[in-house]
Amino acid sequence: MKLDRGFFKFLSIGLISSWLVLFVFFPNLLVVITSFLTRDPVDLVAAQPSIDSYARTFDWLYLQVLWDSLKMSLLATFACLLLGYPFAMAVASLSKRWQAIMLFLLIVPFWTNSLVRTYAIQFMLGKHGLINQFLLFSGIIDKPLDLLYTQFAVILGLCYILLPFMIFPLYSSLEKLDTRLYKAATDLGANSWSRFRLITIPLTLPGIVAGCLMVFLPSMGMFYIADLLGGAKNLLLGNVIKTQFLNTADWPFGSAFSVIMMLLLGAMLWLYYRATRYVSKKGGIDGADF
Repeated sequence: MKLDRGFFKFLSIGLISSWLVLFVFFPNLLVVITSFLTRDPVDLVAAQPSIDSYARTFDWLYLQVLWDSLKMSLLATFACLLLGYPFAMAVASLSKRWQAIMLFLLIVPFWTNSLVRTYAIQFMLGKHGLINQFLLFSGIIDKPLDLLYTQFAVILGLCYILLPFMIFPLYSSLEKLDTRLYKAATDLGANSWSRFRLITIPLTLPGIVAGCLMVFLPSMGMFYIADLLGGAKNLLLGNVIKTQFLNTADWPFGSAFSVIMMLLLGAMLWLYYRATRYVSKKGGIDGADF
């Protein structure tokens, strides 16, 4: 029996749309609605409209947590970009066979749970961990360094977990670059820095924004990394949300912080849209700048 192509297309789109509506749209809609309700000690949420949860987000304590979370997430994103861009350029310049091998090696860490890998970092950064033991053995330091339960440890853990998410979009953009553009730029007198600044960066801008999007927002919600590596003084926004939902049972307040993360996601998606339009319209190249 021959399956009608139109029916199959309708069925596929219908199933995907239904899945997104049931498990993405409705849950997020419930979070938004809950953020405008009132906490109830018995039923968790009372159907009484209120904006107190959003007003509480402006308390100095939570503003400090938000600022620290933004700062650590931005530093982790920037570090992943600095590490991932040269690596993605190197992979894109390899032959197809070696590209496949390198990409496979990037995927291998995903075979291990990220929580287990975070415990491995905790073991390395502790006072009796591998790093301090090596520094003590080599005579570089006289006493163990306080590497664990610091912002540095949280940023390192975020970079370790999320670096592949930066590399893959960058590699996808770099691999599609037309090498003839570099030859044309060289004929016009452009040096290597000019080619990188006027061709590579603008044409890979969607990949840069996509990589930053895939690192920045997840890093704000990875509460277990802050719990294991940062201690009580280095919290991410995800720690506040987790505490409000699981510990204090203040669902409206936790939902308000979740809505803030949604707004940040929307802003990042808007930046990605603008970057894509910039590349598609201008091509990222202006020959007069060479």
